[in-house]
Amino acid sequence: MNHNVISYALITLAMILATVLTRFLPFLFFPAGKKTPKYVIYLGNTLPYATIGLLVVYCLRGVSFTAHPYGLPEVISVAVIAVLHIWKRNSLLSIGGGTALYMVLIQTFFK
Repeated sequence: MNHNVISYALITLAMILATVLTRFLPFLFFPAGKKTPKYVIYLGNTLPYATIGLLVVYCLRGVSFTAHPYGLPEVISVAVIAVLHIWKRNSLLSIGGGTALYMVLIQTFFK
């Protein structure tokens, strides 16, 4: 059997195992009827905001405000994302709309 086929099969099996474990372990550690630990509730409340903050910093890390286009496509897109999210409270709409707007801006107005 080809070495690449074996490698791909092992990688696929590892991915399947990791996916299954991440789906079933919470049910084993936190069965129905058992009180959820406070630190898990805390993490569930704070991690989504921390993740979004990290993504914003990651996405804007290379923006130059001193050279053309002076970060305008990014600032406009972030503002539209914020307005859409405050208005509709729909993450998919706000992120998708902001991303689409950003792509239109950099492909048309800020070439």
